[in-house]
Amino acid sequence: MSEFLRLTAVESAALIRARRLSPVALVDAVLDGIARTQATINAFVTVDEEGARAAARTAEAALMRGDALGPLHGVPFSVKDLTWTKGLRTTMGSRMFEQFVPGEDAVPVARLRQAGAILVGKTTTPEFGHKPFTESPVSGVTRNPWDLSRTPGGSSGGAAAAVAAGLAPLALGTDGGGSIRIPAACCGVVGLKPTLGRVPNIHAPDGFANNSFIGPMARTIADAQLMLSVIEGPDARDPYSVPFVMPEKSARVRLGWAARVGNALLDAEVEALTEAAVRALGVPVELVELDFVAEEDAFLVMLQTSLAARLGSRLAAESDNLDPSLAETIRLGQRRTADEVVHAAQRRTALFRRIVALFDRIDVLATPTLSAPAPPLGLDPFAPFAVGGGTGQAGHIRATWYPYTYPFNLTGHPALTVPCGRAAGGLPVGLQLVGRWHEEALLLDLAARLEAAMPWAGAWPPLVPTRGIEPRTY
Repeated sequence: MSEFLRLTAVESAALIRARRLSPVALVDAVLDGIARTQATINAFVTVDEEGARAAARTAEAALMRGDALGPLHGVPFSVKDLTWTKGLRTTMGSRMFEQFVPGEDAVPVARLRQAGAILVGKTTTPEFGHKPFTESPVSGVTRNPWDLSRTPGGSSGGAAAAVAAGLAPLALGTDGGGSIRIPAACCGVVGLKPTLGRVPNIHAPDGFANNSFIGPMARTIADAQLMLSVIEGPDARDPYSVPFVMPEKSARVRLGWAARVGNALLDAEVEALTEAAVRALGVPVELVELDFVAEEDAFLVMLQTSLAARLGSRLAAESDNLDPSLAETIRLGQRRTADEVVHAAQRRTALFRRIVALFDRIDVLATPTLSAPAPPLGLDPFAPFAVGGGTGQAGHIRATWYPYTYPFNLTGHPALTVPCGRAAGGLPVGLQLVGRWHEEALLLDLAARLEAAMPWAGAWPPLVPTRGIEPRTY
């Protein structure tokens, strides 16, 4: 595979602008990389070879004419298969939507295209993004580039695996309970769940009760920052997408650290690596006590009832075509009561107010992103989840593996995961940084400090081939 795949988005955009890298050559290299890894990693459900090559030729012609260029001119990107792409099928990981072709782009997709970026394909997702492992009736099982026997996480697992393997430097993911941050941590890449409304989500089934976010996934902080600058901004069709004032940067950052948030168990290597990363940031640290595990049921009520309302009427006719864990999630939602739904909304409000009060004392909250590195393929999301090499079990997977992520889908606060090292087995570990609404810049700035203090951006999965054809340049 080409060394071109190791270029960041920032590097690629600069080389293209300087006419030192051909958009056609770069897209050719990405499509070749996808073809070479699809049988093993399986990161893509749809590859748009024809559309990507045509867009690359158009980008190259504009470059040679001297046209005005967007900030991502000629840079390839992928989109998770839950997000609408005009003219390119969006399956939701479901046989029910296997041939669905949207008539319009999601807002961030349209903005990336307008900035000159080139869509190469749609990445895999579990059906309707309902679980933290990436496997679906449409695309099968996606594997972690660091260890093919491990999950890449989910539900943006295809996006994370693609970025980690160099199959386009940028990916759009979605995050309904950690679905950007979980796979980013599993695959050793950067993943940002923005503030509610900062990146418009006009295709959310319920815009007013939405807890699903579209956000950037990349190998470096600079790439994530550039991608966010392109896709953010108001759109009147999203009720939470409104003009906002960028907060001023503070000279002094107060960091709160919570190694546990009500979970009984935490992998010892994860704890050691994340604590070392917090110390490497070089800012004052306050130990914070939180209990997010107590919010699991409120989150589950919202997840289950949302899927039941959306898909329950089709359950009987489509049950043989559905992922069994999705069918069970729908059934659980159908058994929930109106009292439970209202109570969950009230718990969401109470949690939001507690987090707002916490940010009176601190500026940024740091936690592990996950309690353990990527687990083996084939796990049952309803089974007890083991932490610490299988030596202990501490309940349901949300409360045990990712209690750190889903609370911020309920509160709307921005949350960023950044790689902070690898465990002894070679699997990546992530640190999560959470800030006040619209303080993504502070999170990215802190993450950039960590990137400089503990370099990881040059690390590549050992299973990714590195030799092959070289595409042409000018």
